[in-house]
Amino acid sequence: MPIIRSSDIGTYLYCNRAWWYKKQGVESINQAELAAGTELHARHGRQVLASSITRTVGLILLMVALIMLVGYCTVQIV
Repeated sequence: MPIIRSSDIGTYLYCNRAWWYKKQGVESINQAELAAGTELHARHGRQVLASSITRTVGLILLMVALIMLVGYCTVQIV
């Protein structure tokens, strides 16, 4: 009995003809477009990662600034 992978199910749900071609070992004729799409997704992933890191650094700097503000105000009051 052949193993059914989740990628097979995803491919079948996207296009049952594409799934059949993949099972038959037929290569897609638009390899350049597929490579461009893969690069686009990789670039987008890098941008999302950079955005997440920037946001985290921003939140950390905000927390440091708030702690310093509370410390400054405490010293001024006491």
